[in-house]
Amino acid sequence: MAVGGVLFDIDGVLVTSWRPLPGAVEALRALADRRIACSYLTNTTTRTRAQIAEGMSEAGMNVRPDEVITAAVLTADYVRAHFPGAHCVLVNSGDITEDMPGIHIVDVADVDGAPDVVLLGGAGPEFSHLTLSRIYEWMTRDVPIIAMHRSTAWNTADGLRIDTGMYLIGMEETSGRKAVAVGKPAPAGFEVAAARLGLDPEEMYMVGDDLNNDVLAAQVVGMTGVLVRTGKFRQDTLNRWAADEFAMQPSHVIDSVADLPGLLDLQ
Repeated sequence: MAVGGVLFDIDGVLVTSWRPLPGAVEALRALADRRIACSYLTNTTTRTRAQIAEGMSEAGMNVRPDEVITAAVLTADYVRAHFPGAHCVLVNSGDITEDMPGIHIVDVADVDGAPDVVLLGGAGPEFSHLTLSRIYEWMTRDVPIIAMHRSTAWNTADGLRIDTGMYLIGMEETSGRKAVAVGKPAPAGFEVAAARLGLDPEEMYMVGDDLNNDVLAAQVVGMTGVLVRTGKFRQDTLNRWAADEFAMQPSHVIDSVADLPGLLDLQ
C-alpha cells in the first residue's frame, strides 16, 4: 500500500533530550520531498505543543505546533467530554495549561477535602511523597484519576527516568481502583492523528521506540508499525515478545529512523 502519512513518536525516535538523533533530519526531509504528510504523537508533558515544535525546529526539523498531538491535548478533550466544569488537580512536571483551554485547574495545596478529578501528567519533582499520598487517599475515596499516559520510563541523555506509570502500578494494586489513561497506548491519539491528516489508519505508518505503547498500539487501530532500535528500545523485550507465537508482532523493526526512507522506498 502507498504511504499516505507517517506518525512519529518524538523522544527516542527523532530526538533525545531535544538533540536530533542521527538521520532524523534527513528522514523528515525525504518525507517532505515526497509530500508525505507527518504528524507527531507524544506522551511528553513537560512542554506544550508550541514548545515541542520550537525545540524540534531548533534541532533542524520543520515541525508546526498543529502537527503535534500531546497527551495534554487529548486529556483536555477527555475531561471536557466526561467531566465538564470539573475542578481538577493537575500534578505534572511542566506548565502545559496552554494546551488545556477550558479546564479548571486548582493547586493541590489549595484543595480542602477532595477535588472533582485528579490529572496526572509526567513524573518529576512535583511527584513528592506528600502529593502522592494525597492522591492515593483521594483514589481510595473514588475520586477519578486521569493519567495523561501510563509510561513507566523515558530515556534522557543521562539515562532512564521512571515515569507516572511506575507510581500508578503501586497505587492501583493497593487501592483496588484503576486510573483512566488517555495518552498512548490508548487508541484516541492514533485516531486523532489519522483524522487530522484526513487519512484512514490503514494508510499510515507509525514509528516508535516503545513496542507496546507506540508500535503495537498503532497496529491495533490499523496502522503499520515500525519499531526503531533507539531510545527506550530494549532487545531483550523484543526477544521475549517474539518468543510468544500468539502475540502480535511489529510489522517492521529497523535500527533507527535513518533507515525509514529505505524501508518506505523513498531513496
